[in-house]
Amino acid sequence: MKDFDAVVFDMDGVIFDSERATMDCWIELAEKYSIPDIQTPYYKCIGVNAAMTRKIIFDTYGEDFPYDRYAAEASRMYHDKYDGGRLPVKKGAGEILEFLKKNNKKIALASSSRKETVVSQLRDAGFLHFFDEIVTGDMVEKSKPEPDIFLKACEKLGILPQRSYAIEDSFNGIRAAYSGKLKAIMVPDILPADEEMRQKAEAVLESLIAVADYLNA
Repeated sequence: MKDFDAVVFDMDGVIFDSERATMDCWIELAEKYSIPDIQTPYYKCIGVNAAMTRKIIFDTYGEDFPYDRYAAEASRMYHDKYDGGRLPVKKGAGEILEFLKKNNKKIALASSSRKETVVSQLRDAGFLHFFDEIVTGDMVEKSKPEPDIFLKACEKLGILPQRSYAIEDSFNGIRAAYSGKLKAIMVPDILPADEEMRQKAEAVLESLIAVADYLNA
């Protein structure tokens, strides 16, 4: 087994197939309101917190874009479709959490989403009890790609970043983990790894099952 003490997971796009679910809601909204090229700014928003998302959208469409109204409608669509345990779980999520717990590794979550959403989704999926610590986007000042959320997770675990792996799907997440000195593993979701990601990540793997095998080797 690899020599490490903890694993810090991102949630959206890593534990749950929620990045794609959210994007589908925004695409439906864009068709309804004739919002052009919604996928381009959406890709930039992957892995960042609510404040950074707002900035990206305003930078794209202008300050008069009714973001709050559209975001509220997209949120309602999302929750209507996926609340109550209906959010698709990524392949191998349960298996890797069981593997880490069985081997007495610390487990944390570092998600840019709001704590209320994170806790609710983990509880509905039956995963909440696996996590020793949860750090969310509303608990840190700076969003990914800054390392703050990962560093706070390691601090709460009492584990050095260098003794921790970070599992991420997004470019901003890998940048944040790398900057924080965690050992980053990328499991690409919507966007494939590019040369920068392959340089910053210790490994790029196709699923959480492959991550468990990698950590166990």
